[in-house]
Amino acid sequence: MAESHVFTFPFLPAIFFVPLFFGASAAVTEGTQDGSEHWGYVEVRPKAHMFWWYYRSPYKVEDANNPWPVILWLQGGPGASGVGVGNFKEIGPLDLDLKPRNSTWLQIADLLFVDNPVGTGYSYVEERELLVKTDVEVATDLTTFLINFFNENESLQKSPLYVFAESYGGKYAATLGLSAFDAIEAGKLKVKLAGIALGDSWISPEDFVISWGPFLYDVSRLDYNGLEKSVRMAEQIKKQVNEGKFKDATSLWNELLSVIEDSSNQVDFYNFLLDVATNTLSLTAPERLQTTSMKNSRHMDALGSSLSSSSLRSLMNGVIRKKLRIIPDDVNWGGQSTLVVAALDGDFLKPRIREVDALLAKGVNMTVYNGQLDVICATKGTEAWMAKLKWDGLRTFLNMDRTPMYCADDKATKGFVKSYRNLRFYWILGAGHYVPVDQPCVALEMVASIIQSPLNLKKSNTFPYAYSI
Repeated sequence: MAESHVFTFPFLPAIFFVPLFFGASAAVTEGTQDGSEHWGYVEVRPKAHMFWWYYRSPYKVEDANNPWPVILWLQGGPGASGVGVGNFKEIGPLDLDLKPRNSTWLQIADLLFVDNPVGTGYSYVEERELLVKTDVEVATDLTTFLINFFNENESLQKSPLYVFAESYGGKYAATLGLSAFDAIEAGKLKVKLAGIALGDSWISPEDFVISWGPFLYDVSRLDYNGLEKSVRMAEQIKKQVNEGKFKDATSLWNELLSVIEDSSNQVDFYNFLLDVATNTLSLTAPERLQTTSMKNSRHMDALGSSLSSSSLRSLMNGVIRKKLRIIPDDVNWGGQSTLVVAALDGDFLKPRIREVDALLAKGVNMTVYNGQLDVICATKGTEAWMAKLKWDGLRTFLNMDRTPMYCADDKATKGFVKSYRNLRFYWILGAGHYVPVDQPCVALEMVASIIQSPLNLKKSNTFPYAYSI
């Protein structure tokens, strides 16, 4: 974004909005004076508080026949913060240095970030037993949030809602999709669910675990000995999952990560071209050691918290906390995240293929996209679980040819896509686990196509999100 289109300002005083706007059950709702941002808490259950942050797009195109869409972003982990990671490190208006992001998805939609499940980011529970233990419980809380957010705002109800999920967030999206669909049909939720997109999503852990050894062997990050070890352990994990021994399988899963790292000289699970020590998106070495030494925390590190660096924590617990003004004094951003991980331990390796099948059968538009260089949710594993779908259009979909993707005037191939009825699949070249970070241009083109929104490259005269620290 051109510098002339940006102005900076010190913190504007936050103002309270009457509950009419976002729902009478919202505990606290605030925003900026110019109306470009709103944020607040919804008490989704007694003593369980979910934090959200909503951005109005300055690029909105008024079209009565095609209402401007809203994208709900669901981060993974479990325990990684959408308000922090997705917002400031991936698709929000500002980057970690609070500078305008040229590839912000605000160019094509309004953005809604939520710290989900409760206990993640700024969200919190007053009693530990109120943490969710299953993906279905996550969906119930999110549906309650959506009811509070949309039901009292007729203007927002006209906007199609698209749910975009990353990593473990894909499991949230699948269960939320069904819960929201049922609530809409029952008249409890007033919004149009226009589509769900699963980005590098942990939909079938079994298929991903089985893919790791052969994939890393094919790209020379494992030798034959490492391949044998990983395949043997992956088969054990598959057996335990099929027997319903999910917590045992999760423990063995942690061991498999260590075996692969030792055999590959610390391959980065988000991008096989890198080592952990050379990936600038990952945790610093001391942070990684601290995280992986905590029982039940390893999978949060591997599935979406690698972007939760010390610099992001400092930002969220410092200048951003000051801007928001409503975060309780005893709540630190990310302070309950490890508790979230532990609470969901029994659901971590449970697949959600059936939920995707059910959504396809209901006619919900489903998109799957994957980064070529990702290991943790490798394309090989994604293709494996998709082949298990019972959707009646699958055979035709699988037999279709792909269409190449480009970006702007660049003639180099950036990816491939195939689409049939209400299912799309994107192969994004040159991207690891975090597609919007690694390939922001083609990611933005992809999203514009999914949500049928004009990619508005004509910047407004003012970009209202920049501010001084």
